[in-house]
Amino acid sequence: MFDNLGAFEVGALLLLALLIFGDRLPAVIGDGLRMVRNLRNMARNATTDLSRELGTDIQLEDLHPKAFIRKHLLSEEDEQAIRKPLQGIYDDLRTDVTGVHKELKDVAAAADLRSGPAPAATTPPRPRSFDTDAT
Repeated sequence: MFDNLGAFEVGALLLLALLIFGDRLPAVIGDGLRMVRNLRNMARNATTDLSRELGTDIQLEDLHPKAFIRKHLLSEEDEQAIRKPLQGIYDDLRTDVTGVHKELKDVAAAADLRSGPAPAATTPPRPRSFDTDAT
């Protein structure tokens, strides 16, 4: 969750928390942990209640609408019937993207100056200058 925070940022946040809350910091941390624990228990109770009402085993991840429909409303045959027309398009697109990726790698390898001889030096054409003096 906090992978992008370094030691300096964490230290600065702790110092800021100490300045804001002072002597009450341990109590505030305890209250925050208690709230997180209560939220987890509420979510766990909601999933068990839903599992009991529906008669199936429901996990918290299953409550996402797409996952819920896929798991509880569609049979495997229905899901395959929905996926079948799109699977061919997906396979063709994947083949095309793989081909383009290979071609780009080949072009990059051919254009790499370190791997081959230096190309002949060419000078770019000089731009024309126009005379703006109309006298």
